[in-house]
Amino acid sequence: MPPLLKIEKLCTWFEQESSSQHSNFNQILFDVSLTLDGAKTAALVGESGSGKTVTALSVLRLLEEVSSVKQSGSIELNGRNIFNLNTEEIRTLRGNAVAMIFQEPMTSLNPVYTIGNQLIEPLLLHRGMSKKQAMKEAADLLSRTGIENPDDRLNSFPHQLSGGQRQRVMIAMAIACRPKLLIADEPTTALDVTVQAQILDLLQSLQNEFNMAILLITHNLPMVKKLADTVYIMKSGRIVESGSCRNIFSSATHDYTRKLLGAIPAAKAEPKPLTSPLLTATNLNCRFTLKRSTTSFFSRSKKIITAVDNVNVSIAKGTTCGIVGESGSGKTTLALALLRLVRSSGEIHFNGHRLDALSGKEIRPLRREMQLVFQDPYSSLSPRLSIEEIVAEGLKVHSPGISGTARKTAVMAALEEVGLEAEMARRYPHEFSGGQRQRIAIARAIILQPKLLVLDEPTSALDMTIQAQIIKLLLGLQKKHNLTYLFISHDLRVIRALADHVIVMRHGTIVESGPAEELFTTPRQDYTRKLFNAALS
Repeated sequence: MPPLLKIEKLCTWFEQESSSQHSNFNQILFDVSLTLDGAKTAALVGESGSGKTVTALSVLRLLEEVSSVKQSGSIELNGRNIFNLNTEEIRTLRGNAVAMIFQEPMTSLNPVYTIGNQLIEPLLLHRGMSKKQAMKEAADLLSRTGIENPDDRLNSFPHQLSGGQRQRVMIAMAIACRPKLLIADEPTTALDVTVQAQILDLLQSLQNEFNMAILLITHNLPMVKKLADTVYIMKSGRIVESGSCRNIFSSATHDYTRKLLGAIPAAKAEPKPLTSPLLTATNLNCRFTLKRSTTSFFSRSKKIITAVDNVNVSIAKGTTCGIVGESGSGKTTLALALLRLVRSSGEIHFNGHRLDALSGKEIRPLRREMQLVFQDPYSSLSPRLSIEEIVAEGLKVHSPGISGTARKTAVMAALEEVGLEAEMARRYPHEFSGGQRQRIAIARAIILQPKLLVLDEPTSALDMTIQAQIIKLLLGLQKKHNLTYLFISHDLRVIRALADHVIVMRHGTIVESGPAEELFTTPRQDYTRKLFNAALS
């Protein structure tokens, strides 16, 4: 049997701006070759910017719709070279024979349509279902991907879901038409460890049920070890090593492969002396109202969701407080409530100021001291601004008297501090990989030298080697500037490497909290033990 997917000597060039009248093309992929048989899983592994996503997008010919691109080589799907297909043929292929789970769900979901409307679209177009049948199937798909109360969630909008829940919606949309090939670009990036295991089991069961092949793009090496049959290691647009999963993990030959395998965080945070609290919250509550349609066309019922329920928090100066828990447990909402970015009740004290008693105008000067790095860097970076403009934006607001030269110097220093080159400042967000965009978001936050930095899954989009660099960077910045971190993550290895104090959340409440070393060695609650076993085993 010929392979389902066969990529041979794929080369890709992107057009760049040039001062001359002639086009200037920059080569991104160099003779990439890959084969994938039906019902098998091939993993494409490498650092951010190595060319993994560009390779995947080439399979669906999505690059030519968003940029000027030249490609050579061949990509055969079921023996047909996709470069020979016309526009109508390639559209029929997308979502039907081949589906893709994108890395950033918020930018892939339409913000003005409900989850239900977006889920039923492929079911109506490709499977010919009635609307009633499609809605029933959509609810079943949400349930299979681990979303609770799927009938209610069909009426929700993307912004009303957590990052992990949005990612599960994307997975449900991708598997709706039972494709022969599923391209999964970081499918579990935004998911906590328990749901990661659930999604992996789901993908494997669907693979067996529909004889589906999976091209897995990831930096999560434990997931590769559990799921993949073959592994392809990419670096700088080239495949540097490939082979069976067992051989790659047991006897890797390339130095870069060994570097990746040795980059999993293992260190523990160094203990810090006790200090006074920088941020405290007492009896903090945050509730949202969801409107639901009833049997009557003109009436709607209301449902109150308690995202944060009577929570007490204290974060000492110069320390790191880690918040862990499953998707939808209230981690991000708690952080937003502490920063007064969502409506809440309860007392919040920050560096001598009572935030809950301040108006929006009164709290604005304090924003410089409280910076936030969002989970999804692409949706938080303006596509119309250059990187220099994005990183300098905070300085323009909070330091209007600074000269343009000084501002530019500060931007270049911030970019270099997070591992980016100063010359990248002229580019735009769409020209960077997901991991590079996250580093830009971190640069934008630290340029203001805040006292408190809230990091919402800041390493979820980064590969293992860059994770290690970011951890080292954050530790260095904290030591140098006595920064205080509120660190939200489902990666417990990263939490263990950074956190002094850990809060475990579930259903909007704190299940357990205490010193990090104490929680990791002797967790008291069954739920905490379940989380740690899923992540660290």
